[in-house]
Amino acid sequence: MTTAPPTTLSGKTSGSATPAASNRNLIDPQTLMSIRNLELRARVVVEGFWHGMHRSPYHGFSVEFSEYREYSPGDDPRYLDWRLFARSDRYYIKKFEDETNLRCHLLVDNSRSMSYGSLGYTKAQYANTLAATLAYFLYLQGDAVGLLTFDEAIRDYLPARHRPGHLRHIMLKLEQPATGSATNLTAPLARIVRTVKKRALLVLISDLLAPIGALEKDLTSLAACGHEVVIFHVLDPAELNFGFTQSVMFRDVETGRQLYVDPAIARKDYLEKLNAHNTAVEGACKNLGVGYRRLGTDRPLELALFDFLRERMQRGKLVKRRLG
Repeated sequence: MTTAPPTTLSGKTSGSATPAASNRNLIDPQTLMSIRNLELRARVVVEGFWHGMHRSPYHGFSVEFSEYREYSPGDDPRYLDWRLFARSDRYYIKKFEDETNLRCHLLVDNSRSMSYGSLGYTKAQYANTLAATLAYFLYLQGDAVGLLTFDEAIRDYLPARHRPGHLRHIMLKLEQPATGSATNLTAPLARIVRTVKKRALLVLISDLLAPIGALEKDLTSLAACGHEVVIFHVLDPAELNFGFTQSVMFRDVETGRQLYVDPAIARKDYLEKLNAHNTAVEGACKNLGVGYRRLGTDRPLELALFDFLRERMQRGKLVKRRLG
């Protein structure tokens, strides 16, 4: 049985508390989004992430590294991370498990439903900042990064590369606003299947407001090609908890349909449908071996970056167990 996605929200909200804002070691997304330059936002997140990581080392956090620790006399200086030294004024050793750099393709939803936001910024702004953060982080590690943005059709495509100026091109594409209409995941995923022949990491960032049956079919095609797939399911807190208290006129931002809603009456049915949809998405990902993380847009992006690395580490261990 196919679970239909809930209607896209567009209405006034009574506000949502940001749990992460009380943690002084993390950047409140509202503060982060006040930085107008996207690349600077990404840099702030990555540097904050590294700063927090090195106060509390987490060995083996990425499948790219088998060990990451402070330099000790006698260590081979060829493995010093000079970029990290420039940021932290400390010497760290980076050892690679193999010499093949990662090739990552970021697939970012720019459909009109992503233009919704109850916190002073939209899901699209959050998703694009997450994509920029991942691109910036991977680029610093010497990995090739590509980008595909989409709505009901493919908007922009940049192949995975690691060369001067390429990161800037990615940032420019991500700075473009979400102006599409409906979400169509089939077209971008089919494009990746056709064009990316070598095994790669594919990161899909979307609110996934699309029929679960089509999504499962598309993900099956990716898994069959041997790609490693990670999904960030991005939703606004108002969509997750439906915390509206007064009757309001809602407008579906993708279809233009308007509906007058009494939250007290609609909340139970809405949450049941949303939870059923989200559970179906998560279950499909689990069955296909696809990494899945659901993110409220109030979640600090340092934690989203950590989720990304932890997901890759866990998947790396799983593959080793299966091979062993």
